[in-house]
Amino acid sequence: MTEKMKTLIEKLEKEHSLSLEEYEYLIDNRDEESRSLLREKADKVRRSFYGNKVFIRGLIEISNICKNDCLYCGIRKGNRNCQRYRLSEDDILECCKEGYGLGFRTFVMQGGEDGFFSDEVMCGIVRKIKEKYPDCAVTLSLGERSEESYRKLFEAGADRYLLRHETADKEHYGKLHPKELSWEKRMECLKSLKTIGFQTGCGFMVGSPYQTTAHLAKDLKFVEEFSPEMCGIGPFIPHNETIFRDEKAGTCELTCYLLSIVRLIKPNILLPSTTALGTIDKEGREKGILSGGNVVMPNLSPLSVRKKYMLYEGKISTDEEAAENLMKLKEKIRAIGFEVVTERGDFIKV
Repeated sequence: MTEKMKTLIEKLEKEHSLSLEEYEYLIDNRDEESRSLLREKADKVRRSFYGNKVFIRGLIEISNICKNDCLYCGIRKGNRNCQRYRLSEDDILECCKEGYGLGFRTFVMQGGEDGFFSDEVMCGIVRKIKEKYPDCAVTLSLGERSEESYRKLFEAGADRYLLRHETADKEHYGKLHPKELSWEKRMECLKSLKTIGFQTGCGFMVGSPYQTTAHLAKDLKFVEEFSPEMCGIGPFIPHNETIFRDEKAGTCELTCYLLSIVRLIKPNILLPSTTALGTIDKEGREKGILSGGNVVMPNLSPLSVRKKYMLYEGKISTDEEAAENLMKLKEKIRAIGFEVVTERGDFIKV
């Protein structure tokens, strides 16, 4: 590890900010020594806020129907081989009932941009969940909507909203999405969510097609300046039904390195160790937690639909990723020195 690298890591720990050029240097010149130092510092600051707690969220994938044709996504509109489904309100409430019994106190409803889930429908579902389980948090991840729509969902009782920015570079965004989707609109949506009062999550793919170190530096700078309550980072994994089917996947190593950097940028952030990490590496989830992550999202969706919500090839949805195997997940996380806790796990403000 160079002296400059050590100096930059210490600066990031102290100031929680670097220049774009400095972020690039951190990424391009990483080695085992710098990875180890970043992990150590990320763990220290994470424990200062959250101790050794890992929060669980019950993931409910409510629909794989989507109006968009994002070029990297397995449930894109243009994928004619995707077996489509949509959960009913009763299905969703049954998932919550099962999850509550297992100890989940946050439910995450995620889905494609499916027009069926209008404001009226979604607000009704959110209200029912909050009425039945007032001690639980509701997180939504349903893509781009209008500011009015986001406000209605917030007023209905939704607490958090996840909307990955995917890439903070406008030109790069255009290479990953159809022309109908704009980087400006994505930024506008994220700004609206924070203004309304949601605990807001952004996030990006690591190793996506056309991505450069400069793009990743921009992503880190965006996280620093936007200051989200949550940030989802996962490796790009190609899907066979997209034009990127033959592209290389991102790596667990770089994803974990970036998790440590994000933890130092914002020490109190809620940082998932994602399903994509667990898909690309059998120990990816544990590596993500050791690198600064403190959230995992086991799957509460009905078994009959889990294999249909295939955002990327090989997405895991059983074994430790399944809510019904929660004890196995707890044991694996305990083995690396952390404790899965059954509480809402809200963002700690400073």
